[in-house]
Amino acid sequence: MVQATALPRNDSGIETAIAILKQQFGDRLQTGAAIRQQHGHTTTWIANQPPDAVVFARDTQEVSDIVRTCAAHKVPVIPFGTGTSLEGHVNAPAGGICVDLMQMDKVLAVHAGDLDCVVQPGVTREALNTHLRDQGLFFPIDPGANASLGGMASTRASGTNAVRYGTMKDNVVALEAVLPDGSVIRTAQRAKKSSAGYDLTRLLVGAEGTLGLITELTLRLQGIPEAMSSARCSFPSVDAACQAVMTTIQYGIPVARMELLDALSVQAVNAHAGLGLPETPLLLLEFHGSEAGVAEQSATFGEIAADCGGSGFDWTTNPEDRTRLWKARHEFYWAALHMRPGATGFATDVCVPISRLAEAVARSNEMVAELGLTGMIVGHVGDGNFHTTLLVDMEDADELARAEQFVGRLNDVAISMEGTCTGEHGIGQGKRPYLVRELGPALGAMRAIKAALDPLGIMNPGKIL
Repeated sequence: MVQATALPRNDSGIETAIAILKQQFGDRLQTGAAIRQQHGHTTTWIANQPPDAVVFARDTQEVSDIVRTCAAHKVPVIPFGTGTSLEGHVNAPAGGICVDLMQMDKVLAVHAGDLDCVVQPGVTREALNTHLRDQGLFFPIDPGANASLGGMASTRASGTNAVRYGTMKDNVVALEAVLPDGSVIRTAQRAKKSSAGYDLTRLLVGAEGTLGLITELTLRLQGIPEAMSSARCSFPSVDAACQAVMTTIQYGIPVARMELLDALSVQAVNAHAGLGLPETPLLLLEFHGSEAGVAEQSATFGEIAADCGGSGFDWTTNPEDRTRLWKARHEFYWAALHMRPGATGFATDVCVPISRLAEAVARSNEMVAELGLTGMIVGHVGDGNFHTTLLVDMEDADELARAEQFVGRLNDVAISMEGTCTGEHGIGQGKRPYLVRELGPALGAMRAIKAALDPLGIMNPGKIL
C-alpha cells in the first residue's frame, strides 16, 4: 500500500468529542478497531487511515449535532457512504469522527409529474431505481458500483450513461447540507432552473465532503424508455474503435452508453462471464427510445462501425442478453483480478477531449509496456473518460513504485492534452499533486472558499487541497 500523508492530530479534542457523542448516541458510536478499519479503507491502493470513532446518524439533526460537537473541539469530520470511492476519500489522516450516513436511507418523495425525487444520502442508486420502477421512472447515473447517492454527489460521479444523461452535477437539482459550524442550509428549490444567487448546489457537488455534509438530495429523473437496444462490435485497433466513436457523435446519434474495452479487458470478461467475444478492442453501446428509433440508431451505428473496420456487429433488445452484456462490463474489475491471482487492482482514470482519446489510450498502453506492468483499459468513451486498471503485487515495492510512476505520467499526458487528471473518481488524497498542475492559480480561489466556509479545517481534511 502507498502511505498517505498524516496530518497533525488534536488528541485531547478527539477524546472529549467522543465522550460527548457517546452520551448522545450510545451504541451507535463505535470505537472498535475492525469497524474503524472498515471506515478508513475503500477499494484503493492508499494505506488505511482509520478514524477514531464511527457514528451512525439517522437524520439531519443528528448530523448537525455531531458537526457542532466536532467544531466546538476542533475535531475532523469524515463522511462515509458505501465506501466505494477510489482515491482515499474516507481516510482520516488527522483522525477524528467518521459520520456513517447509510442509515439515512429513505426515499422522502417522488414527484412523478415533475420528474424529480427527494432522497436521503444513504439511498443507493439500485435501491432508488427499485423504488421507482413501478412508476415508469429511473435515475440514470450509473457508476457501476451500488454507491450511495450522497457519495455519488460528493465525488461528482458519472458512469456508463453519462454520454446521454450527464453526470451528478447535471442531475442534482438541490441539496440540504450541514455546514462546518453545524448549521443546515438548502441550496435551491425544485424549479428546473434558477438565476437566484450563487450556485451552491454545484459548489457542494464534487466537494468530497470538504465544505459540508450532504443530508438530502433532490434529483432529476427520467422516464423508462419504451425500448432499449444494446450493440457490440469488435475492431482491429483502439484507434479504429475511437474513430467509430467520434463519427457516431458527429452524426448526432443519441447514444445512451458507449463503452470501450481493450483486447486484454475483453479477454478478462470472456474468462469471467463466458461471453466468447473476439479478443480485440470492443465497443459496447446502448440506445434508448422507441422500438423504431433504437432499431434505426443501431443500424446506423453498424454502418459507421463497418466503415471504420469493425466486425462481428450485433445488436439486441432482449433484456436478458442486454443484462448479461452490461453485467460483464460492470464486473470488469473483478474479472481483471482473475487475470493475475493475488494481485491488487490499481485503478486510475483520466478524461481528454474525444479527438485526443485514441492518442491518450495508445500512450497509456505504451507506458504500461515501458514500465513492465500488467494493465488493461475500459472507458466511457462517449465523453473521453477512460480507466486504466493495473494488476500490481502490493508486496513488491519496485512494482508499486512503477505503478505510481505510471499514474503520474498518465495524468501529465491527459493534462497536456487539455484534459483532466480525473473524469469521475475525484481527487481525494491520491490525485492532489496533479490538481496543482491542472488548475494552477485557480486553487487559490478554492482555498479561499474552503477557508471561508471551514475556517477550522475540520471537514474531511487532507482531501482535494
